[in-house]
Amino acid sequence: MSKKALIAMSGGVDSSVAAYLLHRQGFDCTGITMKLFANEDIGISREKSCCSLEDVQDARNAAETMGIPFYVNNFIDDFKQQVIGRFVQAYQNGATPNPCIDCNRYVKFEKLFNRAQQLDMDYIATGHYARIEYNSETGRYLLRKGVDEVKDQSYFLYAMTQQQLAHSLFPLGTLNKTQVREIAKEQGFVNADKQESQDICFVRDGSYASFIEQYTGKTYESGNFTDLQGNNLGRHKGIIHYTIGQRRGLAIALNKPVYVHSINVIDNTVIICEDKDLLCKTLEAADFNWISCNTISGPIRVKAKIRYNQKEQWATAEQTSPDTVRIEFDEPQRAIAKGQAAVLYDGDVVVGGGTIK
Repeated sequence: MSKKALIAMSGGVDSSVAAYLLHRQGFDCTGITMKLFANEDIGISREKSCCSLEDVQDARNAAETMGIPFYVNNFIDDFKQQVIGRFVQAYQNGATPNPCIDCNRYVKFEKLFNRAQQLDMDYIATGHYARIEYNSETGRYLLRKGVDEVKDQSYFLYAMTQQQLAHSLFPLGTLNKTQVREIAKEQGFVNADKQESQDICFVRDGSYASFIEQYTGKTYESGNFTDLQGNNLGRHKGIIHYTIGQRRGLAIALNKPVYVHSINVIDNTVIICEDKDLLCKTLEAADFNWISCNTISGPIRVKAKIRYNQKEQWATAEQTSPDTVRIEFDEPQRAIAKGQAAVLYDGDVVVGGGTIK
């Protein structure tokens, strides 16, 4: 009897090819598009969207081409609470969130995973570029980087549990993007050349602050720019407009380049500094999830990255409480931002990760 797999199909080429590969391997596949929000209601175009009516139709067309069942399920309330809500709250608290991580953690690999279990499915599958392997020596499932270094998405998946890893499939983990598009063209998928979304799916025009103001209906008060010594240097237009390391859009005239150093929510100030003052060697990550091991008993040598598009750097990690880890880099890192993820690697294996505090 074939194993049953529920495939998350966004309408993009990656998830369509993931479904095709599993179908070809003999899995009993069912496609599902997760309705996360109404794009048209907030004016997002197809090119920057993953949930529009056109995207649903593209996913449906791919499923029909393969002859597999296809459904659209409503996850709007879950997405609103766990992704958009966390995104807005983080900016209001002076942090820099990563909503793609929250979407994977709380929606795809929690809510969709639960839905798959309710439907008696053996696996859920997505178009992520990552790999899952079982280590018989440790009895743990490992999360490894995708072989396409440019497309690797393991950073976004660090919060997966052992149960989720055991029942998830990433068919694209051993492929590169060019190969994926070639497969889509060979199968006649209408989305073979579809443009990828580069922005956060629910934020139009890349303006996070405008989205937050529209979403909350609030106006965020202006306050003072200060330097590291507390001297007033000008006025900012509301803390939601700024993130650590930002230079553009400060609209403050000084005789040297300056950057956002930190945000003080309590007194509504944005602290600015010179580039050299953004360097730091140490961070604390909370809500830490271990993957390759259950815990560590002492300091370990790892490579770590503090943002998706950064190459991981050598560091020493030490567990300081059941869910917090202190990471000290060999070399100072620029603009470590509260709210982003710190993810640890041992070669191409994800050791674990947490939220920078």
